[in-house]
Amino acid sequence: MKGFFNRILYVDLSNQKVEIKTVDKSVYKNFLGGKGLATWLLTELNPPGVDPLSPENRLIFATGSVTGTATWGSSRYGVFTKSPLTGFYAESYSGGKVPEAIAATGFDAIVINGKSDGLTLMEITPEGAFFHDAGHLSGKDTFETESAVKTEFKDKYPKGWKTGLSVIGPAAEAEVKFAIIKNDGWRCAGRAGTGTVMGSKNLKAIVFSGNKKREVFDKKRLIQLAKEMAAEAKDHPVVQAYKSMGTSQMVKVMNNAGAFPTRYWTKGFAPHWEKISADALHSQCDVTPHACAKCYLSCGRMTKVMQGPHKGLVLEGPEYETLYTFGGLCMIEKIEEIVRLNHVCDSLGIDTITAGNLAAFAMMAHEQNKSDYPIQFGDAQAIEDLLIKIVTNEEGIGQILAQGIRHAAKVFGMEDQAIHVKGMEPAGYEPRVLKGMGLAYASSDRGACHLRATFYKPELAGMIDPKQTEGKAKLFIDFEDRLTLFDTLILCKFYRDLYPWELLGEMITAATGIDGSKENLSDIALNVAAKAREFNLREGMTQSHETLAPAFFTPLTDSGAAITKDEMDYMLKDYQKLRNWT
Repeated sequence: MKGFFNRILYVDLSNQKVEIKTVDKSVYKNFLGGKGLATWLLTELNPPGVDPLSPENRLIFATGSVTGTATWGSSRYGVFTKSPLTGFYAESYSGGKVPEAIAATGFDAIVINGKSDGLTLMEITPEGAFFHDAGHLSGKDTFETESAVKTEFKDKYPKGWKTGLSVIGPAAEAEVKFAIIKNDGWRCAGRAGTGTVMGSKNLKAIVFSGNKKREVFDKKRLIQLAKEMAAEAKDHPVVQAYKSMGTSQMVKVMNNAGAFPTRYWTKGFAPHWEKISADALHSQCDVTPHACAKCYLSCGRMTKVMQGPHKGLVLEGPEYETLYTFGGLCMIEKIEEIVRLNHVCDSLGIDTITAGNLAAFAMMAHEQNKSDYPIQFGDAQAIEDLLIKIVTNEEGIGQILAQGIRHAAKVFGMEDQAIHVKGMEPAGYEPRVLKGMGLAYASSDRGACHLRATFYKPELAGMIDPKQTEGKAKLFIDFEDRLTLFDTLILCKFYRDLYPWELLGEMITAATGIDGSKENLSDIALNVAAKAREFNLREGMTQSHETLAPAFFTPLTDSGAAITKDEMDYMLKDYQKLRNWT
């Protein structure tokens, strides 16, 4: 089928065996690639009820039908598995340059099964997978690992081949349940513990290299669409906003809306927000816009700290989510300290959203005398020390938090205060103000997720009243379907304003030859959503998992903003009725 390589690589780490197979073309037709193909494979191949850290839990890398083409926003890959953090479906995405190297290997998906006897580096080329001892990389942080492997493979491949590398850090080796997979220095498949699964397989790094190019249905039209988009979008306000301020601009937006999660989800406004805003980042640090391949948004911020104890520190970031967790939830008031904590998380290989949420939860627990570990709001050094204890699984607080929010809440006797859905903490969008985000978190297949529909966008933009519940599910589904298709391609979500339904349909037809009508594409999106739901139901998801944590039904202490259980139940029932789901 056009747009795909029609090849899937199956890797058995336990026996170091490799097979190259294909699937029936109906799978591509009904699910497309990326999330669609990977979700189908995961559901077909994973044993029901498998322990996420068992060798039999599949870890799947996938790209989409436009990865490696001229399409803007297409340099992304996805990782799919059963989450050790939630026990349910896991998906996580990353950008940079590595996605094009994965596509150049000539596989639509790479399915990894089993567990190596010792720490292993895997090399993937168009010929298959090759295995190398990685004992010398044991315990190395993500930056050290990338540097060492790049040096080792520097001159190995022919000129013109695309080469990339994905790695884990010490957190994944220690099976901390929210470990990440990292590439290109600072790009991360960061959520739901995909890195933990990679670590459980004794897989320290994967080198991707190849020269394969996918054959699309109408290459001329696909290139023409890319040229037209670049010409039309260069002056688009969204493009200019991301290029000038990146995602850090959302600190101001969310505080103005009273929806900036603060002091562990008890407030919606941070009095110190201007100290951790985009303006603060850009005025107090040396910041340069940075882009993934095939991108003109340049949302990344190459940041160099110019003052204080962390002077000279360089990284790409911090993104809005890191600013919200450490700056809002943990009440850190210095931008340089947030940059430092971002660097610590990246080095250790842990998700900044979960890490910041857990740190703030530990602060709340100590404040209420439910934990004897001494950590207070606003103490950046104490957070750094705590993160190291988590990654080293230090007895006590380290071991408790390494298992995630549900375990910590049970130990501290704070299950009524823990903020999560299915065991995963939300991003920085307060559902007591943006009620559609409550629906987004509760209905997401991977737990509290803002990216399945990015529904904060229509609520903040005035497309629908944030307080409204009636009719919200209908608009939500329209966004969710379109952005599910983004994940099948795989496209960056920041291009959501630049790829409306019609253009998305044209692109899919040009790439694959599939009918690009909204009706057909909506059916495909529903297929993908239903398959992920099938996986979760099989793994034990019940109605109790598809709602917000009890703490969300307590009003914010500063504004009094609230969402009721009745409002959530109404939106969820409306959503499921429109989906024809029970």
